[in-house]
Amino acid sequence: MKDARVQTRLKLSAVHGGESARVRQLEGGQALLSRLVPLGFTLGARLRVVQNPGRGPLLVTIRDTRIALGRGEADKIVVEPLVGGDDDN
Repeated sequence: MKDARVQTRLKLSAVHGGESARVRQLEGGQALLSRLVPLGFTLGARLRVVQNPGRGPLLVTIRDTRIALGRGEADKIVVEPLVGGDDDN
């Protein structure tokens, strides 16, 4: 039997402040990956968007660290929004 949940994936830049998501894909080249991976942006990592004003940089918390990302960087991070109490890391 198939799982009835539909997994929605979107760019990190589209996630609103206060919402949580899980990293599903990094679309950037080697330069971007070499910046994001050491900061904790790895597949499956849980993050929370602290601030996303719709323009300019986003502020996210990932692995107990707050990080500011440019909108272009956030556009290259594909996430799956988390609903409810999905708090495991």
